[in-house]
Formats: sequence, structure tokens, C-alpha cells
Amino acid sequence: MPRKRIAVVGANSYIARNLIHLLRRQPETYELFLYDLGETQADGFGPYVRTDILQEESVRKINFDCDILYLFAGKTGSADGFQDFDTFLKVNEYGLLNLLREYVNRKSRAKIVFPSTRLVYKGRPGKLGEDAGKEFKTIYAMNKFACENYLQMYHRVFGVQYCIFRICVPYGTLTAGASSYGTAGFMLGRARKGEAISLYGRGEMRRTLTYIGDLCRYLTEGALSERCSNDVFNIGGEDYSLREMAEAIARQFGVGIEYREWPDISYRIESGDTVFDASKLEGILGKRYQMTFQQWCESQGKGSV
Repeated sequence: MPRKRIAVVGANSYIARNLIHLLRRQPETYELFLYDLGETQADGFGPYVRTDILQEESVRKINFDCDILYLFAGKTGSADGFQDFDTFLKVNEYGLLNLLREYVNRKSRAKIVFPSTRLVYKGRPGKLGEDAGKEFKTIYAMNKFACENYLQMYHRVFGVQYCIFRICVPYGTLTAGASSYGTAGFMLGRARKGEAISLYGRGEMRRTLTYIGDLCRYLTEGALSERCSNDVFNIGGEDYSLREMAEAIARQFGVGIEYREWPDISYRIESGDTVFDASKLEGILGKRYQMTFQQWCESQGKGSV
């Protein structure tokens, strides 16, 4: 059976580096083509081509004659987008549109896999299904939802194949150096330095936590599944409050937790509870999570990644 040809655009991002690490374990199954803005791929893997998704000539370097095209290139952030909105709009939205134009011009049949975010949801207690109410408190959240709709538009008009996966809070790493700078990474970083973990308010907001290995397996299996096509899926995990996360990490390192007043901007853009109902995806691919947050915390206390 021929190998699946997989293009990864944004190959130096956190999730992409871990996904590449997982896919490279099966060279007989997957043939990779890697692209990003840096001079080299962060882990030295190839074949790699330096690519700027804002430049039409550069986008033409991407191999659209592939089975799967992951788009991890993008600008992340929360309050930063209000001052740097031009960069957020260009990288997150124009970048995708440039890629879609070339996809159509090349008559590609690749499935575009696009990672979206919990931040498109209007937070509330209880689990959020894919059709739950939406609210956009940051430029980044609006970028992501706009991109979801661009993919749906191009599917209707041009037959572009896609799959959107909404991701809540990923944690952990499969390869040294490719760790998240998000919530879990921030907490772990302070604890490893012997510093108290700081939380705004009382840390009561709840999130879905997904180990990076489980996340990458769902991204891979979902990309290859015909039933995960031209639709949106939540990726599941465990339900934790930010305080429960901090307590689990703090116990392993013997550090405290500091509660601070909310900065005004941070309070205004806080989403509230975002816990995913992932039954739609799990109904297709099964519910198979191989790491719990508690197991991961204990492994960090022993010095592993």
C-alpha cells in the first residue's frame, strides 16, 4: 500500500513538532513534506522548504499533490491582537486564503486539517458541543472562526476538502524542546524553578486538558478517516479547573499557589468555563486516551518530559 503523503505547513510550531515526531515513527506509512518560515526545521527533519504563507510565490513551493495538508502556521495570543491586529489578520487569515487560492489553482484533492480553538465558544458551565454558542473576545478568536468559515465556503464553492479540530488546553511533549507555552507549560515552568504558581481570581475556570500524544493521534486518525471530512470536531480529554491543575503540579514540586487580582484586560477577555463534549469525534474514532494529567504531573516530578 503506498505511503500517505503529508504536508505540514508551520512545521516549527508546538503541535506540529510533536505530530512530526509521531509520524516519523512510521516511515513506511507516511511521507512527510515540511514547511515553515524559519531557515531550518526546528528538530532538523526534512525534506524541509522555507515558506512564507503571505507570499504567493512562496506558497507555490508547497506540495499540494498530497493526501493530507496540516496548516499549523499562525499567530497566537490574546490581548496582543488588539495592538498587533494587522499581523494577526495577515498571518491567520490572509495566510489561509493564500493557501486556498493555490489549492484551487492546482486542483488539489488534499484534505486540509485546520486546528481551531476553544476561544470560539461562549464559555458556560457544562460541556460544549460543536454547535454550542459562539463568542469572540479577542482578535485571535475571531481569526480562528473566520478561518473555519473560509474553509466551509471554499468547500461549497470549489470542493476543497477539510477537517477542523477544536483544541482546548494541550500539555506535555513527545520530543525534548517542543513544549507548550500555554497554561500547563506556564505552571510547570514556575514550579520547576521553585516558584509559586500564580492564578487570577480563585482559578475556578474549567478546561478540557488533552495530552499531546493523544491529541496528535486524534489529529492523525481524524485526518485519515473519511468520516472526519468537511466538518468540525472537538478533541476531548479531562475536565479540570485551573486551580486543580495548579494543585496537581504544585504537589509534585512542593511549591505554593498565589492568587492574584485580575488585570482589567485579562478579566474582560476571559472566556469562562470551556469544557468540551467530544462525543462526536469519539463516536467515530473511539475514546482512547493514553495519559492522564495526574500521570503526567507525576512524571514531571521525576524529571521526564
